[in-house]
Amino acid sequence: MSKIDPDLFRAEAQALAHSYGTCPQCGAELVMRHGKHGPFLGCSAYPACDYVRSLNGQGGTVAKILEGTHCPDCGAVLVIRKGRYGLFIACSQFPDCRHVEQESESVEQLDAVPCPACRKGQLVSRQSRQGKTFYACDAYPKCKFVVNDPPVAQPCPQCGCSILLRREGQSGTYLCCPQKNCTYRSDSL
Repeated sequence: MSKIDPDLFRAEAQALAHSYGTCPQCGAELVMRHGKHGPFLGCSAYPACDYVRSLNGQGGTVAKILEGTHCPDCGAVLVIRKGRYGLFIACSQFPDCRHVEQESESVEQLDAVPCPACRKGQLVSRQSRQGKTFYACDAYPKCKFVVNDPPVAQPCPQCGCSILLRREGQSGTYLCCPQKNCTYRSDSL
């Protein structure tokens, strides 16, 4: 039976370690690391140097060039990119220009429903990664108030909460209180 020479594996590992280049911030060697979004290159001098570079391509892959559209920031052509959360419109000059178009339905302003938690922000409609609609405070990340049903700017007659939620059930549409300890539920609308 033949023996495998372990030096063969050491030589390849050393060759790969030096093939990533040097850190543009501090000049130390770059090493491959693994995170929750996949592999990336990071500086070997971490935590003194925090340089990282994605191995999956920065800004998503280009799916289509949108001829006749121009970036409002730099004037370059806009493109449709495929990213971690799906398709989005961005500037073709990424990473020099980081302009991203916002979808009109992804951040839809409701009829001035104030946030009951912080009382400073407004509740807006948002989409999750799975495509489901939820309603959150626009003062995020300072305020993390979230509800799954459309809010209505009416106070709860039972507990005094500043909003009610519109829900659909077997008996039709009704309003209920978002507070867990409140049992208020209106008749069908």
